[in-house]
Amino acid sequence: MLQRLHQLSPFQTPEAKRLAILFGVVYFSQGMYHVTDQMVTLTLKDQFGLSAAQVANFGWIILIPWVIKPVYGLLSDSVPLFGRRRKSYFLLTCTLATVAAVALSLMGAPTYWRMALLITVMSLGLAFTDVLTDAMMVERGKPLGLTGAFQSVQWASINVATILVGAIGGYLAERRELHTGFLIAAFFPFLALVMGTAFIHEAPAKSRREEFREAWQGIKRAVGHRTMWVVAGFIFFWTFSPSIGIPLFYYQTDTLKFSQQFIGLLGSLGAAAQIVGAAFYAPLSRRYPLRRLIEWSIGVGVVGTLAYLLYNDWKSAMIIDITFGGLSMIVQLAFLDLAAKACPPHAEGTFFALLMSVYNFGVQGSQVAGGYLYDWIGYTPLIIISAAFTAAAWLLVPLVKIDRIEAAARAAKATSIA
Repeated sequence: MLQRLHQLSPFQTPEAKRLAILFGVVYFSQGMYHVTDQMVTLTLKDQFGLSAAQVANFGWIILIPWVIKPVYGLLSDSVPLFGRRRKSYFLLTCTLATVAAVALSLMGAPTYWRMALLITVMSLGLAFTDVLTDAMMVERGKPLGLTGAFQSVQWASINVATILVGAIGGYLAERRELHTGFLIAAFFPFLALVMGTAFIHEAPAKSRREEFREAWQGIKRAVGHRTMWVVAGFIFFWTFSPSIGIPLFYYQTDTLKFSQQFIGLLGSLGAAAQIVGAAFYAPLSRRYPLRRLIEWSIGVGVVGTLAYLLYNDWKSAMIIDITFGGLSMIVQLAFLDLAAKACPPHAEGTFFALLMSVYNFGVQGSQVAGGYLYDWIGYTPLIIISAAFTAAAWLLVPLVKIDRIEAAARAAKATSIA
């Protein structure tokens, strides 16, 4: 049995196993950052009296570090720090996130701008760390043909963290223990710091001039090619579908009268289902063409969104959050796999960060649009509009040339092996 499981594992070499462990622990640590999300949203809603749209606007402020991720990618791709392109920056940014979280835990009575500033600083450290991790995932994973498998590990790990976030965050939110949540959050960038020290094995960088020249050549090739722009537009359109995320929290709290503890439990159950989805994506990504997975993902997105029309009590909430939690993970990984395969060589950090910034910008834009639509027209019309936007993504699939992108990634793997 164990031998059979070993044969099914895509991580057959010591390097692949080491990287899978590193990526898993780092993403788990990033996931635990969200242990304060429910409490922050509740504080903004109850203590400051903000509407769903206003809470979403707060999200724009703390999103800024995640939108400028290409800057971090360009910096690490082209300007080595202490002779390393990834490791030195990684240790520095983990330290920054840890210090900011400790400062949040020690602040007095929370104010809007104090929270916004310190959470933004913490986000800066985490976003930079995320770029460095993803850069290593792309540049090491593409030659091994393991970008999809590595991302499955990453997102399974972040969802293990989300299970804990749902349980711990719900418990703390029920008791309004905001400062304790930030203290818990501070431990995990520190854990990533320890892991990075031990597990990042990186050869000394070339001279700054040579690294910058190679990175700039990769950037120029990508900027002049339609692939990056089409993929970026496709990802933005997919993510910008008006979100029901924040409106769902208001619907759960004000209409369905769910307790904060139960809302946290729903988050944990959905995350557990996403772990299963992530485990399924690794073999799916090696068995089926990426275009087919993307087409299936759009269909799942439409059905999953419409299912929230039936979200009217605790039973339906559990069934829908669990079922479509797992399927949504497969959907997300398909789009992230497309982003990884589209990245050019010698500028992996810059362009994967660019595509993830587009992804994050679209997600936050969808939260704001969803918040305003919820305040304006209500829950049910919002779901119908969101499903219609999602379905429209089918029309864009032929323009993306996904088969061509996947073929180029396979050719790069063959060249590396040769």
